[in-house]
Amino acid sequence: MFKPIAILLAAYAVPLAGHAQDLTATLAHISETGTITLGVRTDQPPLSFVSGNGVPVGYTVEICNRIATDVGEVLGLSELTVDYVPVTADTRFDAIEDGTIDLLCGATTKTLGRAERVGFTQLTFATGGGFLSLEGNAIEGLRDARGKRVAVTEATTTIEALNDAAMRKEVAVEIVPVANVDAGFEALLDGSVDALAADQPVLIGKVLTHTGTAAEFVVSSELFSFEPYALALPRGDADFALLADRTISRLFRDGQVIPIYQRYFQQFGNRPPQALAAVWELMGTPE
Repeated sequence: MFKPIAILLAAYAVPLAGHAQDLTATLAHISETGTITLGVRTDQPPLSFVSGNGVPVGYTVEICNRIATDVGEVLGLSELTVDYVPVTADTRFDAIEDGTIDLLCGATTKTLGRAERVGFTQLTFATGGGFLSLEGNAIEGLRDARGKRVAVTEATTTIEALNDAAMRKEVAVEIVPVANVDAGFEALLDGSVDALAADQPVLIGKVLTHTGTAAEFVVSSELFSFEPYALALPRGDADFALLADRTISRLFRDGQVIPIYQRYFQQFGNRPPQALAAVWELMGTPE
């Protein structure tokens, strides 16, 4: 668990629906407790990770913080406590379903299958699966992974996507399931696997935050999947989803997302990839 933070708010001119009894479940609970609980991944830089001072940060976490601020203002609260709860690939959707968290802030791919369990906001990011390998045994794309041992985090869409891509291109890949990205990264460093497969921003984040022995890494430019990210929230809570979508749309529509992106991705250039720029354009839904 992380230390909760308090956001001081100016009371919104017109609180949503005026009374807690008129609110849908999530907003009613937040209004009653004065707390919003954000589920965060600790190992997915630059999207969701823990800073040197122990505070959750990242591109997606900042978007969630903006949503939290808007929730507090719309509810007419003078102060809102933001409680961060660490989740894993295995526990993240259970945490939504059982009410442990209100909003999932991480590298989460939006799929129709997952939508049977949880709700999703508008898209927040777009990327794809790639490979991280060591120079000298570089894997630049799927064909280079033929016969190689590739670590993949359990309970993610990456395993299925990699299997599907390998079958389509008739490339035999030995998939090695691991508990999380950190475990896969360590397996790459100690030679237990030849590559780590994950969404490209996560791989780049691992390279940027590597503080161990010097090593030369190769992040493949070729992607084997398309991964549309969104924030997960309780299924069927239309008002909470609408409020979150309003925040996301405004960030994209007004260009407020650009400095957020640059803060965490400036090492790769200030211009987003075409797929991400398209998401910002398409998801900037007008009021």
